[in-house]
Amino acid sequence: MATTIKSRKKNQQKSVPTLLQAIEKVVELAEDSKMSEEFMLKAAPEICLLAESFGITERQAVLFCVCMEKGPRRVDYDDLASYLDLNKIGVLSYASDIDALVRRRLLKFRDVKDEDDFDIPSVVIRYLKHNEVYQLPQRKGLDCAAMFELLDQWFEDLDDDAISPRALCEELQQLFEDNPQVGFVKHLKEYYLSDEDEMMVAFFAHRLVNRDDDDIRFCDIEDLYDSRADFTNAKSELRIGEHKLQEKKLIEHKCVDGLADVTKYKLTDAAKRDLLAEMKINATEEKLADMLDASKLTEKKLFFPKDIERQVEELGSFLQPENYQKIQERMKEKGFRYGFACLFYGSPGTGKTETVYQLAKKTGRNIMVVDVPQLKSMWVGQSEKNVKALFDRYREQVSKAKLTPILLFNEADAIIGKRKNGAENAVDKMENSLQNIILQEMEQLDGIMIATTNLQQNMDKAFERRFLYKIKFEKPTEEARVSIWHSMIPDLSDLDVHTLASKYDFSGGQIENIARHYAIDTILHGQAEDVLPMLIRHCDNERLDETNVKKIGF
Repeated sequence: MATTIKSRKKNQQKSVPTLLQAIEKVVELAEDSKMSEEFMLKAAPEICLLAESFGITERQAVLFCVCMEKGPRRVDYDDLASYLDLNKIGVLSYASDIDALVRRRLLKFRDVKDEDDFDIPSVVIRYLKHNEVYQLPQRKGLDCAAMFELLDQWFEDLDDDAISPRALCEELQQLFEDNPQVGFVKHLKEYYLSDEDEMMVAFFAHRLVNRDDDDIRFCDIEDLYDSRADFTNAKSELRIGEHKLQEKKLIEHKCVDGLADVTKYKLTDAAKRDLLAEMKINATEEKLADMLDASKLTEKKLFFPKDIERQVEELGSFLQPENYQKIQERMKEKGFRYGFACLFYGSPGTGKTETVYQLAKKTGRNIMVVDVPQLKSMWVGQSEKNVKALFDRYREQVSKAKLTPILLFNEADAIIGKRKNGAENAVDKMENSLQNIILQEMEQLDGIMIATTNLQQNMDKAFERRFLYKIKFEKPTEEARVSIWHSMIPDLSDLDVHTLASKYDFSGGQIENIARHYAIDTILHGQAEDVLPMLIRHCDNERLDETNVKKIGF
């Protein structure tokens, strides 16, 4: 049939239509055609144009056209059967053609777990609007940066269920075979790993290079496995330190407060130096900050006094993408500094850090969380270089991200305190020098920086002047405490809630601790008939002193 179609095409003397015109003509002729030979001959010029342009077969070209007509979103085999007037069994014979269109990136599965629904990627449609053919990204002769750009796209496809782990593993092996000159590939192959383990190393490296994420959890790697059993087995090996990648010293448990956390993993410093030398990843610098994905933050309802709520809402409105861009542009026009630094200060447990998380969640901004104690501990030797590198890395994230991320200095007391006048010893001089660097970086900031502190009275005046927004977080009022108790333990009676809110002048963080105790008691002992005495006991234990407990009768 192909020969007949091509022969007929040679006899056509018409002008060449655009790609969209060709698709429209094929769609018109394909309806109820049963994919007959008569239809294929009648639509031959347009079918051949599309097939040759996209590098696909004639039958795949027809299926692509029908998907365009029935989509471009959520097309399935029933749509194809209905449009072409085929039975459902017959249309399944085209599954291999659909797979080929997915590999060509002209279609993508909505969910690779069933492969029944598919979309036409927006990038393909964008090219068609300009009468251009979307080509697969170049895969040969890449440098390290171009390879990681491609990995970013592929792992995003995996996250969106647009490609299966097995298919991605095959793509990666072909990519590595085509690019043996890349240092990452060259050194990775020296470890003699399985294809699946190489994919995991590539994932860890991708998250570090493309997302500044050196804190990998089990939920992050689950998508790398086709089988739940394989994932469970890998998780067990990782927990006890017997995974192949741990034995090869490529990944390790992440340390939190000096202790290994068996639920968090990172590339080892040696692996970073060996595999990522071309990307100039400094192993030590990576400990200074972690990247939090806004989409993975849990949405929470926060309760504040009206004045604080107004200020937080105003800041949230400002951080909305459309407002932020307009304000930043206006600031530039007027010659003002266009970076925005915010200070959240007040007592512990009043919601400073959680407010940053909720602002990020609401506005879709990722958070680059600075490890302030780690930063402080590095203030000898390479410390100035590390602090500058931290801001350099933030600037890089700003340039790469669709939405400007938030740079968060949580519990920043150690770095925004008063500078030492007449400092003579080496440590004091070093601290003053680093504070001067941070002050200079804040002056030149192109982005969003938020610092939280419990000790605002110790803050250096030079830092105070550089924070545009300053919000004081106070302990919740009794009215706010009523709302917090209700939200934390919804099954409490109104009387019990008001009793606890009036008796205990707790912060939101303290009330959350009580709610967690209550949840644990309920799991261990079942629902108590009278919960108030139990909660009062936990409240009394939560308070280390009794200076703010109001004595009331029952």
